Amino acid sequence: MPFSFHVVRSDSRTPARLGRLETPHGTIDTPVFITVGTRAAVKGIAPRDLHEAGAEILLANTYHLALRPGDDVIAELGGLHTFMGWDRPLLTDSGGFQVFSLATLRSVDDRGVTFRSHIDGAEFRLDPARAVGIQENLGADIIMAFDECVRLPAADGALERAVDRSVRWAGECKRAQTRTDQALFAIVQGGLDLDLRRRCLDALVEIDFPGYAVGGLAVGDTPDQMAQFLPQFVPHMPTDRPRYLMGVGRPIDILRAVASGIDMFDCVMPTRNGRNAYAFVPDGFLRMRNADLRADPRPIQETCDCHTCKHFSRGYLRHLFLAKEMLGPILVSLHNIAYYQRWMRRIRDAIASDTFDDMIRQCEDRASRAPNNDEAAEC
Repeated sequence: MPFSFHVVRSDSRTPARLGRLETPHGTIDTPVFITVGTRAAVKGIAPRDLHEAGAEILLANTYHLALRPGDDVIAELGGLHTFMGWDRPLLTDSGGFQVFSLATLRSVDDRGVTFRSHIDGAEFRLDPARAVGIQENLGADIIMAFDECVRLPAADGALERAVDRSVRWAGECKRAQTRTDQALFAIVQGGLDLDLRRRCLDALVEIDFPGYAVGGLAVGDTPDQMAQFLPQFVPHMPTDRPRYLMGVGRPIDILRAVASGIDMFDCVMPTRNGRNAYAFVPDGFLRMRNADLRADPRPIQETCDCHTCKHFSRGYLRHLFLAKEMLGPILVSLHNIAYYQRWMRRIRDAIASDTFDDMIRQCEDRASRAPNNDEAAEC
């Protein structure tokens, strides 16, 4: 098989671990943060610059690419790697998140989901077999089983129905898979209900997948609820498979999840914040439109070696945003991507040196003393 995973080292005082993911397009060191390129592009950032910023793996979206330009078009043009000019690992999600995010444009039944296209209103049907077929046309290294993601807090019975459908659909996805060069990961649902999550996980493990994701968090629950839930649930996940927490991106939340044993993360936060003039720095965010940056000659972060920080001042970046020049969002997004990759390297280094527990204590102490805990980026 072209895909394998093994744990390189485990932390002595927490469930945190270093791993190595082998894929047809390269090796990924875990814990890893996956940069999101929903429509086969990380907004404004060229693949060359993503590589320089340290990105190891990108994520693209099944639903959006099936609608435009069409998965058949991408297959005809050589597959997603060739199409977007990225020769490193790729992951495609299944469209299950759009069951949550496009709730007003879809209807769900036991066989799948019918969407009204957000582009032109045309009907678009997505079911397990179709979700796998699209992802096989796209050709990513890691593909995701189709699932139902439910907003928390959920209505009575909604989580149970989502678990039953997600398990059934995962089995159908596995039966529909024909390519042997893609790893199909299952997604565990169940909200914050530990028993329901365990039931879902056990059923998926019985089917047997090369990786397991935790879905349905950060969609209505609070960071504190997630932080309390993960240490109770993650140790039940198979130790010999990658563990993927979907859609979680605050640096402190990533750190806490790694401490629970999670290996993989993705989130739009670095690039979305960058486009909105928020730059990540060790103390939280630097708001690039602030007047006090008007004549500031310093880079965003003096200890950062990204292209943005090497060449541009805070004053210049502020000017770009106020002038509505597209270069501003691009340069700050690039810094944020590099910031996240450096954060993950720091986490991996702490696990490797057996100082990860010290790192957690320092960061939690700093977060507790920050004026706004949401902005306590690191320590």
